Amino acid sequence: MKLFLGGTAGMGALVTRFPEALEILRWGGAAYLLWFAVRSFIAALKPSSLTEQPPRSKHSVVGTAVALTFLNPHVYLDTVVLLGSLANQQGPGTRWVFAGGAVTGSVLWFSALGYGARSLAGVLSSPRTWRWVDLAIGMLMLVLAIRLVVH
Repeated sequence: MKLFLGGTAGMGALVTRFPEALEILRWGGAAYLLWFAVRSFIAALKPSSLTEQPPRSKHSVVGTAVALTFLNPHVYLDTVVLLGSLANQQGPGTRWVFAGGAVTGSVLWFSALGYGARSLAGVLSSPRTWRWVDLAIGMLMLVLAIRLVVH
């Protein structure tokens, strides 16, 4: 949430001072998405499944969550660059309304994802399911990379 709000507040200022930043971010984002697509296609060739793990300590879970959030380049591409840019396209009067809607949507999505995971545990334990998930992710990342390059 803070990254998205920071992107909404700061993306306009960054691009105004350093217009080349958008071009650098576009090509860097496309390269990352292409790498992510290739990685997903490779994973689809050797599908695995989710297995039950023993409980972990609270510190380990929090540390993993923090690392997955702040060390993930995709989070910056999505929240700061993409959504921050989209929010600023709405104009000064409505960019914070857009930001509020995006934050609300994010909270609802991730809550549903977390609570829905338990009910999908049976389906997600199948390697066949993960093959299709990896293929779908690979295709989506490839399409997004192409759209960034062609745009």
